[in-house]
Amino acid sequence: MASEALDCDYSVIGSGPAIFLTHGIGATKDAWRFIAPKLSENFTVITYDLRGHGKSPFTHKNFDLDELVLDLERIREKTNINKGHFVGHSLGGMIAPAYAKKYPDKVLSIGMLSTVAGRSEEDSKKVWSVISEMEEKGIEKTLQKLTSRWFTDGFIANNYELVKKRLNQVLDTDPEVFLNVFKIYAKIEMFPWLNELTQPCLLMTGENDGGCTPEHNEKMANEIKNSELIVLPKLKHSFLIEGPDAITNNLIRFINKNI
Repeated sequence: MASEALDCDYSVIGSGPAIFLTHGIGATKDAWRFIAPKLSENFTVITYDLRGHGKSPFTHKNFDLDELVLDLERIREKTNINKGHFVGHSLGGMIAPAYAKKYPDKVLSIGMLSTVAGRSEEDSKKVWSVISEMEEKGIEKTLQKLTSRWFTDGFIANNYELVKKRLNQVLDTDPEVFLNVFKIYAKIEMFPWLNELTQPCLLMTGENDGGCTPEHNEKMANEIKNSELIVLPKLKHSFLIEGPDAITNNLIRFINKNI
């Protein structure tokens, strides 16, 4: 059966060159709430909920990266924006370059935040073991493991309400959808085609992101013809929440350089 796009819920703020922001697994467009307002002072910022997340619809059949790319293209068409900068976090950091590969003439630059390629067999086993644990014990019982992977200990201690909100987003996501997108994240391997990307790419990850490590990102940057890598000290995977100012400032600088 051919892949089909869904009409995902999206928001547009600001004016100027367009930036499409794609969130990760079990999140919503709210993931960008500490970043989008500042970007909107100089740019048109489009945020959206992935299918099955937030206010977006989903079908009960499994979907793959191809469908997530088509959903993003549907949003671009509906906004009547011809070209833009495409930035994604985690799984979103796989959707953005995959979109650029399929629709290169629509993409001015790519932002890949806390994402990964070039995983070893051992790396892959670790990701699939988390999925297996979720399937066996339930998603809620594995959240503590995810919390310590996503946030630094100090942030958890001092900002527990923000951490709790992020965990509740996971629990609010349909379990079928959550496992579906987690499996996409686990099985997608971008490394064989990263060298096909011709647009300028900004890669950012946290120094202590255990899955999307600086080492992985360095290998990725070396594969991409026009790339820049920034490693943010001390941060882990959920740096959209824990380190938004550094991310925002680097995005503004990078995009202004590539308008």
